[in-house]
Amino acid sequence: MHEKINWLVPVQRSDRVRVRRHTCECKATIYELCHSGGLVFIRRTVRGPDGSRVHESERLVTARMEILWLRLLIGEVR
Repeated sequence: MHEKINWLVPVQRSDRVRVRRHTCECKATIYELCHSGGLVFIRRTVRGPDGSRVHESERLVTARMEILWLRLLIGEVR
């Protein structure tokens, strides 16, 4: 059983978003570790026949989000 990330509808909270890390573009679901306005979040893009759906995690301080990002990469959370 995996812990679930609470995926939210994206909200424009700042002018710039910097993608610091990302998973492989070869998959249908792409994850990006994003920094914006002093906080960090994960953006999930799911590509399908009807287009792409984008969701974002909550925004956290870097130390907490780095742990969540690593847990996502090793399959502990989704």
